[in-house]
Amino acid sequence: MSKLVIVESPSKAKSIQKYLGKDYTVVSSKGHVRDLPAARLCVDVEHDFAPKYAVIKGKEKLVKELKAMADESDAVFLAADPDREGEAISWHLATLLGLSTEDRNRVKFNEINKNCVTAGINNPEKIDLDLVNAQQARRILDRLVGYTLSPFVSQKIRRGLSAGRVQSVAVRLVVDRENEIRDFVPEEYWTLDAKMLAPSSRKAFKAQFTGDETGKVKITNKEQADFYLSRLEGATFTASSVKKGVRNRQPAPPFTTSTMQQEASRKLNFQARRTMKVAQELYEGVEVEGYGSIGLITYMRTDSLRISEEARAAGNKYIKETFGEKYLPAKPRYFKSRSNAQDGHEAIRPTTMDLTPEKAKSSLTAEQYKLYSLIWKRFMASLMAACVQDTVKAEIRGANASDAENGKYVSFSASGYSVKFDGYTCLYEFGTDDESDEEEEGKLPEIHEGDAIKIKEIGGNQHFTQPPARYTEASLIKMLEETGVGRPSTYATIISTITAREYVVREQKLLKPTELGEAITKLLKEKFPKIVNVKFTAGLESELDLVESGDTDYIKMLHTFYDEYSETLSKAKDDMKGVKVELQEDKTDVVCEKCGRNMVIKVGRFGKFLACPGYPECKNTKPLVRETTAQCPLCGGKVIQKKSKKGHTFFGCGNFPECNFMTWDKPTDEKCPKCGKSLFKRKGGLEVCLNEACGFERKAERKRKNKDGENA
Repeated sequence: MSKLVIVESPSKAKSIQKYLGKDYTVVSSKGHVRDLPAARLCVDVEHDFAPKYAVIKGKEKLVKELKAMADESDAVFLAADPDREGEAISWHLATLLGLSTEDRNRVKFNEINKNCVTAGINNPEKIDLDLVNAQQARRILDRLVGYTLSPFVSQKIRRGLSAGRVQSVAVRLVVDRENEIRDFVPEEYWTLDAKMLAPSSRKAFKAQFTGDETGKVKITNKEQADFYLSRLEGATFTASSVKKGVRNRQPAPPFTTSTMQQEASRKLNFQARRTMKVAQELYEGVEVEGYGSIGLITYMRTDSLRISEEARAAGNKYIKETFGEKYLPAKPRYFKSRSNAQDGHEAIRPTTMDLTPEKAKSSLTAEQYKLYSLIWKRFMASLMAACVQDTVKAEIRGANASDAENGKYVSFSASGYSVKFDGYTCLYEFGTDDESDEEEEGKLPEIHEGDAIKIKEIGGNQHFTQPPARYTEASLIKMLEETGVGRPSTYATIISTITAREYVVREQKLLKPTELGEAITKLLKEKFPKIVNVKFTAGLESELDLVESGDTDYIKMLHTFYDEYSETLSKAKDDMKGVKVELQEDKTDVVCEKCGRNMVIKVGRFGKFLACPGYPECKNTKPLVRETTAQCPLCGGKVIQKKSKKGHTFFGCGNFPECNFMTWDKPTDEKCPKCGKSLFKRKGGLEVCLNEACGFERKAERKRKNKDGENA
């Protein structure tokens, strides 16, 4: 009889089957097979939070088939992903299949390649019950909060809302940032910017005002700027000092889950969920020409910066053969993981160093190629020598005849660099959220101390200090990681949840709270301050880590949390008896034709609808129609937003069924310059006229922001 290996996904099963051969049968559980049923709490709070698990609906037949296969096999190996969730899946499978947790039947693969798969199957372990308990504790915590707090929030604000242990903290971070922006008071400041010419060059370089003979000066108004400009009338300029130096720019470390999601957001415009989906495909295995089915990257849920010495040696070999020995550092570079990192897996890296992105490109989807290229280059760059730059900083002093006699002057500074040795930058440049704010540096002409400098142009420019920027996905993930809220495996789900529930919306790449998100946050801050407290939530994550390491009993941990939480919930219910939070966004200007009141938005089993606020005296309801500013190209009626049966947004004529116009293209406020009808925005950045007799189209203009954050 063959040996049975159970993994989560079919694609992973296919890759592992190839390496294990005919003596093994590799099958997929297709994810979780057992969980807490969704219909009720299913946690017995009176008996030490005993969970009441059940086979997931629709998985009964699969479980029966797996049990039959297990009964007929010589041995059963549980090979779910090597993390808490994978350990829990293995434990649930063992329970359902009648396997003993004392048997060595747990197999882990950090990489899906022949060596790792063979090593894993030859060295099975016992199921780690501490990891299982940590996952159970997280699941029970989330269920206790979600299934008790959500009904309270729904009753006090709007039906169908949810509040979660971690998602509510993420929403609070976005709301708090929005309040910072609202409360921000801009301060005026001015810069004096000059274009100058050195004796050795005809090309102008930029210099910025720094101060005068008294030291550094901050210019706060126009009068002050004009004063310094007047001092420079008829002035001569001299390079008072020129400092040259060398700086080494070190490469960024290889990816963790968090940094991969951040960089994919910045460079590829991938949302976190999309990044994780593609990374999972690369980890589980792809059919690559010349290699067969192979896992291209190591396990993608990790907070560790550790890499194996075998991988380092293979990477160094590739760098030496491809770029030359000078592109390797004199000593190997080691990166230190964060203090709260679990360090259970290596950093994310390619499994096969000589399988370059270009070699794999023809076998990958466009998404897979982009992400694999990012991971491969980042890892290789982390092993390479630093980029060496020659730097120069010049102080230039200007003074008119009167000031010069009295030892007074106005000082400007110019800095620049040139690349002496490109090092890792020949392969990879790290992205940041604030690239537009970085100091502009370029190559300066040759300047020597004492050189006479000519002025080509000089002027004062008014600025105002800017409020903190709204979060992007990348910066919110960075904040969640820095504050210890959530773990690498949860970031994508957190952001997907808060946007899907419309507590936060995306405006281009920026995250902005809705009125609903702000109302929930305000309610939770007032009545459940610990639930939305960043430090408290981070502390719970640390407690879960202690459960995983076997240093804390998870039942005791749950009691400590729930005993206080249940009292807070009970008090909040008493305090808010009969109180309802009114939302401005729920009010509409649609008049009820039966009683004349303005109708409000309600949420029912089948989504949002309009209802009369006079219920029960007036029970009038009607569908919620979201109008756009565009007009139907067929009949001139209003174009309205609609949802397909699968929940996808499309647009149609408000005069349906008399007019059957529909489109997936998004309406704009623009009119066609050719026929005057509404323009629609199509994927690919085109604005098109859908009037068949016209056919006008143009490339949509991208609004750029100047350095003060305003539309240019």
